[in-house]
Amino acid sequence: MQRSPTWLFFLLALLLLLAPGPAGRFVLDLLGGITFILVLLPLLLGAAGFAAWQVIQRRMRTCESCGFVSIEKDFCPACGSAFDVSVAAEPNEQFDVSNVTIDVQVVNENDPST
Repeated sequence: MQRSPTWLFFLLALLLLLAPGPAGRFVLDLLGGITFILVLLPLLLGAAGFAAWQVIQRRMRTCESCGFVSIEKDFCPACGSAFDVSVAAEPNEQFDVSNVTIDVQVVNENDPST
């Protein structure tokens, strides 16, 4: 059984990479693109996974009765009790500020009586 001339393929690939022609540039661009994808793809997947985890965590609710954590909005899937609506307001709700009074107290730092 005759051995394949691997050194010949290695020299041919090296000549193709060192050649200033369009074929050498194409191979270098192809290798650079593959390397860029292999380095950047795990970082992009990690960032997308982190963002998805943050969205899921924001939507999770804990049941006051049994402690079960779910993404349901109205009722606990484990015990059937209703979630408290006043604790977790929807992020899209607008707060009516026309009836709100803000009390401000002025405090002087140099005044020893306060």
